[in-house]
Amino acid sequence: MLTSEDVRIQEQSVTDNAPNPAEGMLHADHAAEGEHPAKVESWTPEGDAPLQDQPHPAGAASEEDVIAAIATVHDPEIPVNIYELGLIYAIDLYDDGRVHVEMTLTAPNCPSAQELPAQVKEAVEKVPGVQSAEVDIVWDPPWDMSRMSDEARLALNMF
Repeated sequence: MLTSEDVRIQEQSVTDNAPNPAEGMLHADHAAEGEHPAKVESWTPEGDAPLQDQPHPAGAASEEDVIAAIATVHDPEIPVNIYELGLIYAIDLYDDGRVHVEMTLTAPNCPSAQELPAQVKEAVEKVPGVQSAEVDIVWDPPWDMSRMSDEARLALNMF
């Protein structure tokens, strides 16, 4: 992705007699066609730190708010929220208000396979600063009970 400095250099190199100088030129706050705007924060259960090289824009959704929203979604067959169950694999927050969530299910034939991703999308889109949310189901790595939090293990009596 181009930085503001790259854009400024490109703008300086455009001559007055070049046809349509604005065509194909990026502005500092826009991504190239087909590219996503820069991530503000990213989270995975393996402990990847938030991206620190870009400031958190005012009004953008925070990682904590998105996680809290996801934690309101419960598997109807298990009395524990999907975050504590370890079903959330990644959360990407973008500076334009988009949120991308990668999640899994406890099994490929999970009866809630249709409703859980929709509930996550709906919950995340209610967070202040979120413009849109996308939820993808992933199967790699496969979910197992080791991904559950201590709170989930305690609630399910699975120590």
